[in-house]
Amino acid sequence: MLKFIDNILDKITMYRVVLYVLIGLVGITALLGAVHLVPYNPVAIIFSAFFFTVLCVAANALFVWAFSVPANVESVYITALILALIVSPPRSPSDGIFFTLAILSSVIAMASKYILAIGRKHIFNPAAIAMVITGFAFGMPASWWIGTKAALPFVIIGGLLITRKIRRFDLVISFGAVAAITMALTPFAGLFGTVVNWGQAVADSPIIFFATVMLTEPLTSPPTRWRRIIYGGIVGFLFAPAVHVGNFYIAPELALVAGNVFAYLVSPKDRLILQLKKIQKVAHDTYHFVFSSPRPLAFAPGQYLEWTLPARGADSRGNRRYFTVASAPTESDIMLGVKFYPNPSSFKRQLAAMRPRDTIIASQRAGEFTLPYNRKKKLAFIAGGIGITPFRSMLKFLIDRDEERDIVMLYSNKTIADIAYTDVLDTAYEQLGIKTIYTLTDEDTIPPTWRGERGFIDAKMITREIPDFAERIFYLSGPRVMVVHFDEVLRGLGVHRSHIKKDFFPGFA
Repeated sequence: MLKFIDNILDKITMYRVVLYVLIGLVGITALLGAVHLVPYNPVAIIFSAFFFTVLCVAANALFVWAFSVPANVESVYITALILALIVSPPRSPSDGIFFTLAILSSVIAMASKYILAIGRKHIFNPAAIAMVITGFAFGMPASWWIGTKAALPFVIIGGLLITRKIRRFDLVISFGAVAAITMALTPFAGLFGTVVNWGQAVADSPIIFFATVMLTEPLTSPPTRWRRIIYGGIVGFLFAPAVHVGNFYIAPELALVAGNVFAYLVSPKDRLILQLKKIQKVAHDTYHFVFSSPRPLAFAPGQYLEWTLPARGADSRGNRRYFTVASAPTESDIMLGVKFYPNPSSFKRQLAAMRPRDTIIASQRAGEFTLPYNRKKKLAFIAGGIGITPFRSMLKFLIDRDEERDIVMLYSNKTIADIAYTDVLDTAYEQLGIKTIYTLTDEDTIPPTWRGERGFIDAKMITREIPDFAERIFYLSGPRVMVVHFDEVLRGLGVHRSHIKKDFFPGFA
């Protein structure tokens, strides 16, 4: 079942998963309203979502024009629908409070991305900071009406889909654990001391929606695991209902904004406007994009960036993607390796149509698929197709530093024409003794002169080519289905999960 869900999620970008979940929640709560399971009628709920969307789109368009930056299409709709689910829908056509709050919160949320930003990197979750400001300045806080027993099952399902897509269970668990412990150690626990009452507290609060939809936003949360865990703990402590200063109790949106400050302080600040220098074909349907940068990018080989193009005719997959940096920190240019498949997305079509001096925005450096600090660790790289990209970065880094490490690589491709970056792989062998074993999976196209392996990487191939596999840390990179297969093969050989590192970034190319 999980494999089936993952296969579906793999075909949708992270932002689209969030957007579809929010659209679904709006529709479901409208149906619940029709049968009086939520205290708002369906017309009001649908109107609220539509009104917030129109306001956010208009406000964002104004700021995009004023600041001359590419629009992030999906994030506008996501923010609008979050606001619609935490701000009470109108009670009547003359509900002045709703219309005032909707206008103020929409404008503030969009403005926060451009004005409350440092180096064009926004600091706060837009919906959260909007509700903090309207609450303090105008006495109009969020109602968090999505937190109801009737909507809870659907919020849980949607939240789990989002969390699984972006692999943020560590963050959600940290938040929930600290919030629960804080409540248990405060007078609040007297009200919710039994298991039944604790369940009731969760059912009648927005905690699940808050944790899985808003807390997990990658742009305003730390990119590395332990910092995410600390971040979740901070927000969880502040979120607990009994935490207060005098008579001032901390609302959920304020807890998130406070956590956003911590996340900003401990996260990379890079947001670069890169200029294309050239495009090189490195394999069948695989191209190497070389960009000049206004300043050096500090990163570790194997990390990834979020890449944003202007939203000209963006399709349902949007105008943002996550790609591993193909270049090494020792190279002056920033490089990107991309595989183009039939019927590419609008993003890839626009990327392929770039000409020298065209620009792209690179930001949100993240990823823990990096070389260990201990240079004596024995490593094994397994790459499938375009999954060679992070290894190109690592090997070029080692070559430029003349740094020897005990590494063996297995590299799987369908045909010879699909093999990329052989120049770096050959140099790594000649200069550092890092051997690459190639295997081809399309038997019908393998020439008689081929001296490499044949077929998919399996247990027999691993034990034959890497006899000391039990002593190595394995790095797996490639299409998700392939990485899952490699992982299962290694686990079947008895390789401990702590010795298996899988390349992951929260998007679909």
